[in-house]
Amino acid sequence: MKLLDHVSITVPRLDEARPFYDAVMDALGASKVYDREDALGYGERCRPGDAGHTYLSVFASSQAGGDARRHWCFKAASKSAVDRFHAAGLAHGGRDDGAPGLRPHYHPHYYAAFLLDPCGNRIEAVCHDPE
Repeated sequence: MKLLDHVSITVPRLDEARPFYDAVMDALGASKVYDREDALGYGERCRPGDAGHTYLSVFASSQAGGDARRHWCFKAASKSAVDRFHAAGLAHGGRDDGAPGLRPHYHPHYYAAFLLDPCGNRIEAVCHDPE
């Protein structure tokens, strides 16, 4: 069962977050589907008979704030995609919150990296596949 259909992240400064999310979503192979003054969209929306997609919106909000207990985890197709995600985020205003590597306390092949976006949101990319 694929639990999530779409998620939204809020940021106080969309212009600051745009280069970061463009870079990390591109590293994971997620297409940018819209870029508006108040929001960004990545991924692919589900349609009747084709519900196997996930969609991310990044919205501008003056109420946005980081919370260390909240994070969003994105699936990566490979360990190298996790590495690219992390490098792209650091190169575009993100901060390291966990370098790429195995997290065997989850399972033996859990390979992930964690970033804080320019506004303090915690995001992760993970690959579950063995080498």
